[in-house]
Amino acid sequence: MKIIFYEEKNFQGRSYETSSDCPDMSSHLSRCHSCRVESGCFMVYDRPNFMGNQYFMRRGEYSDYQRMIGFSDCIRSCRMIPMHKGSYRIRIYEMENFGGQMYELMEDCDNIQDRYHISDCQSCHVMDGHWLMYEQPHYRGRMMYLRPGEYRSFRDMGYDGMRFSSIRRITESC
Repeated sequence: MKIIFYEEKNFQGRSYETSSDCPDMSSHLSRCHSCRVESGCFMVYDRPNFMGNQYFMRRGEYSDYQRMIGFSDCIRSCRMIPMHKGSYRIRIYEMENFGGQMYELMEDCDNIQDRYHISDCQSCHVMDGHWLMYEQPHYRGRMMYLRPGEYRSFRDMGYDGMRFSSIRRITESC
């Protein structure tokens, strides 16, 4: 797994290469406006410490990522997504703290509200695999990366007022 960040668009200026998490890009580059994912998958964030808007990046070139993914600012942190071989399992809950209706998923779901007839998804428990949850149906809009663990309140994580409508597994084909 390897990603290379560049200060300027079109892979110009100073660069920084990593194969692991980077909580604060400013310790390596003053800004970041393009990147190249040589192998693996990464999440990039527009704030330090894996906060703010996030975007999933797979192998490829991102010569002007602001225009492509809609960040208003530059990349400030990144997280490497480890490859997962095996089953995928997540429980989504209608309310915070695992309250309300619960549904267990093992496959992608392009429209949570239509398939499960719930109004919202406010917490979840990832048992197996790595997942992306999206604001809009059909895997569009802002996203949130979920790795194994408990997520008691999306609101407390900074997603107040955001409604998640679809979810997809991050498979080794990334």
